[in-house]
Amino acid sequence: MTRSNSLAGDCGVIIKMIKISKNKLKIGNFFVSDLIKKFGSPLYIYDEETIRQKYRDLYKNIKYKPLRIYYACKANTNLSILKILKEEGACIDAVSPGEILAALSAGYKPEQILFTGNNLTDDEMRFAINEKVMINIDSLSQLRRYGMINPGSRISVRINPDVGAGHHEHTITGGPDSKFGIYFDKVGEIKTIAQKHKLKIVGIHEHIGSGILDTNKFLLAMKVLLKTARKFENLEFIDFGGGIGVPYRKSQKAIDMSAFGKKVSELFEKFCKEHGKKLTMTIEPGRYLVCESGILACTVNTIKTTPKHKFIGVDSGFNHLIRPMAYGSYHEIIAADNVNSAKKENALICGNLCESGDIFTRNEQGIEERSLPVIEEGDVLAIMNAGAYGFSMSSNYNLRLKPMEILINGNKARAIRNKDSYNDLLKGMKL
Repeated sequence: MTRSNSLAGDCGVIIKMIKISKNKLKIGNFFVSDLIKKFGSPLYIYDEETIRQKYRDLYKNIKYKPLRIYYACKANTNLSILKILKEEGACIDAVSPGEILAALSAGYKPEQILFTGNNLTDDEMRFAINEKVMINIDSLSQLRRYGMINPGSRISVRINPDVGAGHHEHTITGGPDSKFGIYFDKVGEIKTIAQKHKLKIVGIHEHIGSGILDTNKFLLAMKVLLKTARKFENLEFIDFGGGIGVPYRKSQKAIDMSAFGKKVSELFEKFCKEHGKKLTMTIEPGRYLVCESGILACTVNTIKTTPKHKFIGVDSGFNHLIRPMAYGSYHEIIAADNVNSAKKENALICGNLCESGDIFTRNEQGIEERSLPVIEEGDVLAIMNAGAYGFSMSSNYNLRLKPMEILINGNKARAIRNKDSYNDLLKGMKL
């Protein structure tokens, strides 16, 4: 009997796409281990319905309209995923010319893209201008240079609201320690430069960090930005950025999206009434839309012990999923063909790179043993919540190949990116 399962108890966080049948992990109508047999290992697997449902839940619960949801595509830039979100009504938050190109290739119109780059070159700005994509200005320096390149145009301005939040210090993008945005007390300078170059500021923007589960931080930053917004006369939209988190650990609680949507809607509605103009509310979720849709499936090939630890080695590494090594991030790990087992053991799950830091079971202090079903060589493991900042942060470090990505839609499973070949590794190199 197949049953929907939130992986409660030892198996952790709620992921809507998960099903368990005969103690085996399924995505859509496929056993994960069967997908490995068909497509190879390691393998990124995404569930289309989860992505669509996350978008719909967010749009439905924020009652204020007009609302534009810009997908922060740095979370996952696969063209098929961009297309899914386009079909749902999303726009794109791009942070590089490459992401602009990806969005255009997936069918987005230039007016559906907002380019929020950091420390941009003049050539990068010219690229966006030539593609008719609006730029979200990140610094006074950039504002001056942009004004000389494209006077008389429409722009948005990124404000640093003196508020930061996130799951790790590396993901906090607001406050005095952040390199992002123009500090909120520089509005006079912004307006002076804009007037000099006849730039029309039609939007202001903030983004305080990533992986936020405390909505009070988000609401506080909204209030600061709205206070700043009163100083701009020609606004058409206010962009509150993204950062909405998802629970990675079973001890974490997901945001109450109904309550969150109600609070942000009421706050913005009140501002617009006082402002005397109904503006467009814009938000930029990335992780929230795609994280829970994806897993990284891999295969155990080596088991060894030291006097201190049992190491379970797999055919993947931090070149495929860098978050544990970079941030000490927790990802639930499931034995795909033995999801629930009374027989447990403590072990470390490690990758195949020539690096001591290549351990998937970590916290911010270092390696951390995990209680898992007894695992044998040849078993398939599923590293959960890997749909965001997994493949998009992957690399060919150690000249290892990047894995294939596949998309599940009920009874259909298809490749949406081919696995690297060894020839791919050498492209562009010259002797």
